[in-house]
Amino acid sequence: MEGARVFRVPRWALEEVLSHARSEAPLEACGLLAGRDGRVERVYRLTNADRSPYTYNADPRELLAAFNEMEEEGMDLLAIYHSHPATRAYPSATDVERAFYPEATYLIVSLMGEARGEPPEVRAFRIAEGRVEEETLSVE
Repeated sequence: MEGARVFRVPRWALEEVLSHARSEAPLEACGLLAGRDGRVERVYRLTNADRSPYTYNADPRELLAAFNEMEEEGMDLLAIYHSHPATRAYPSATDVERAFYPEATYLIVSLMGEARGEPPEVRAFRIAEGRVEEETLSVE
């Protein structure tokens, strides 16, 4: 993998991801960030077909529709996001095993501290061939 990378996300997109994570808690939420030239233009809220507080699996029909729309509009997959309602924002063994898009950033939102009045923790990673590398997250 490459050296330290920066993933830039506009504040509006991060707020959308946080809203989705909170609305699905205590289950994990999942979705995609798409755009052009590395700039996030769209958030795709997807249904977690696992309906689980510990794993996520995007609904295949919604995922296909999102990829078709991205292709039609000339957008790239920039990030895959999901939430950890009760654990920290770090890829679990299952997250690493299911990381099928090494070119994408994996954005993880932890809500575990919100019950204590703490802000959510959001971190960005590249996951390829079983290796996890944290990226710098820049909110713009």
